[in-house]
Amino acid sequence: MALQQDIIQALGVKPQIDAGEEIRRSIDFLKSYLKTYPFLRSLVLGISGGQDSTLAGKLCQSAISELRQETGDDSYQFITVRLPYGVQADEQDCQDALAFIQPDRALTVNIKPAVLASEQSLREAGIELSDFIRGNEKARERMKVQYSIAGMTKGVVVGTDHAAEALTGFFTKYGDGGTDINPLFRLNKRQGKLLLKTLGCPEHLYLKQPTADLEDDRPALPDEIALGVNYDTIDDYLEGKVLDSKLTAIIENWYTKTEHKRRPPITVFDDFWRQ
Repeated sequence: MALQQDIIQALGVKPQIDAGEEIRRSIDFLKSYLKTYPFLRSLVLGISGGQDSTLAGKLCQSAISELRQETGDDSYQFITVRLPYGVQADEQDCQDALAFIQPDRALTVNIKPAVLASEQSLREAGIELSDFIRGNEKARERMKVQYSIAGMTKGVVVGTDHAAEALTGFFTKYGDGGTDINPLFRLNKRQGKLLLKTLGCPEHLYLKQPTADLEDDRPALPDEIALGVNYDTIDDYLEGKVLDSKLTAIIENWYTKTEHKRRPPITVFDDFWRQ
């Protein structure tokens, strides 16, 4: 129980939320950051067609629209980026998400040629990538593209990391975990669904089965199969509920072994890894 409370406190999760207040909190957070650094003019976000990027996208567009109205500065913009690896199976969901978000600018960059070129260069050096590691290549290529776009548009890269994902370390280090600002941090999965419902999002976008969809051998592998525990259980844990000891052990094991993902590069002053 002590570790559970430490995790809840570290991730800032509330057992209950007011959806309207949390929507406003995230929008104001994004606006405040951009106003603090006047050289910034854009928010950049990769859109996958899933719950998390759809929610982050709607919050970003709302923040940018309000900033333009409040400041009279039309140079503020929100840029979404579609980053398919060839043809994406749930492309229609991506288009539905974009229709809901209504971004100022929508780009598409096919990452497949870049990933294949990198894989070939490694092969020539004697390194043959496994399917799993190729999945990490995809995630890191997607983030590289977003940073290039942000660099050329005076922007910051927005992440979709939330409490359930942070708890399990279910993201690629320096891939989707390598962002500038995370407006969903503190929310668990069901709370994110509640925000989308409140915002009027099409139901199929936040009720769809979550998947990182990075592996070729196991396309659209559900997150919950990869994790060995479902999001409802993770959310219960984050809301302070008492779980079966076996489920608690699974969740806390994910947290412990992925601690390095939630920290900057390890230095001689760090000792968490010795535990």
